[in-house]
Amino acid sequence: MPAGMRLLAHHPLDGFGNVGEGMALQLTRDRRRVVSNPKKPSVIVQTTLPHDKMRSNSLDLVGDLLVVAYQTREPGMTPAGFEIFDVADPARPKSVTVFDASGPASRGVHHLWWVDGEYVHMAAGAADFTPRNPKDDQCYRIVDVRQPSRPREVGRWWLPGTRDGDTEPAPPRHPTIDTGYRAHNTNVYPRRPDRAYVGYIDGGAVILDIADKAHPRLLGRWDYHPPFPGFCHTVVPFFERNLLVVSDESVREAAKDWPKLVWLVDARREDKLVPISTCPLPPVAKFAGRGGRFGAHNLHENRPGGFLSEDVVVGTFFNGGVRAFDVRDPFRPKETAAFVPPAPRKSPARAIQLNDVLIDERSILYTVDRIVGGLYILDFRV
Repeated sequence: MPAGMRLLAHHPLDGFGNVGEGMALQLTRDRRRVVSNPKKPSVIVQTTLPHDKMRSNSLDLVGDLLVVAYQTREPGMTPAGFEIFDVADPARPKSVTVFDASGPASRGVHHLWWVDGEYVHMAAGAADFTPRNPKDDQCYRIVDVRQPSRPREVGRWWLPGTRDGDTEPAPPRHPTIDTGYRAHNTNVYPRRPDRAYVGYIDGGAVILDIADKAHPRLLGRWDYHPPFPGFCHTVVPFFERNLLVVSDESVREAAKDWPKLVWLVDARREDKLVPISTCPLPPVAKFAGRGGRFGAHNLHENRPGGFLSEDVVVGTFFNGGVRAFDVRDPFRPKETAAFVPPAPRKSPARAIQLNDVLIDERSILYTVDRIVGGLYILDFRV
């Protein structure tokens, strides 16, 4: 299964830094691509956040509506939640409304998922959610946005024992790197709208039954922290093959939290998730000293309308670049392609820190540097 990655273009995004986990591709009403020529990308508009004590880590786009996450630096700050924009004219985004997720113990929304035009699934705090431990401040929330100007919460779920007032005992803290029991990616696919696939950081990989959105119900949980060092990030289902692809996130520089891996998990029984392999990475000693982080992070998530494959896994690995794996034999994944650009100029990490990846239906791959490197566009062939 030969594969390759060939650089088509690089754009520094006019110096914009701190690129998070939000990439989306838009087709205008006349079916024109906003990125019409992947070899010559250009900036149409750059907007600013409400203030400098917040981050917009995530966004999603359906049609002419863009949803943007707002997370504040400290709990209790505002605005915190998400904002909906009308981007029918991409150069002139117009605010539709703000969904408020602020509260005394809330930092707002870290990550959101919106692909069906109906429900935003997100990792967020809330005014009425008080965690027992401050690190557990973001649960899984479902927001109905079918009336975009009037979004409303319809359901939520958190790991039992993490909310103040729960009858269940609090889960034990991770003994070495405590990154918290809270939701991260909250993936829900049109093929299975009754399932949510949630990376719950130190809580592991979670499958929820959300057929009744008002009462999400735990179906399965793969808890591998400890002995592994925590931070389950993304859970992507391979429906035809009854597999889950699960990624960790490296959160320490110089691979001090190694190993951070991409796992293949047997999901034939949702209540008995069994890890069967990991995607191979180069020796940690080869990358740990290059600068910044080295280890797994984001995955291409098989979003509707883009590149879809259950034979290929593509992920970003910070200074390890972006890498593709042949997983036709799920017990023996093989690396088939990699792209590791040089260190961006003026990067304090002194190395590339590729953070997110998205592949469109033409097999054009988009990946971004976490700090100052901007956007890289690749021709990806499998």
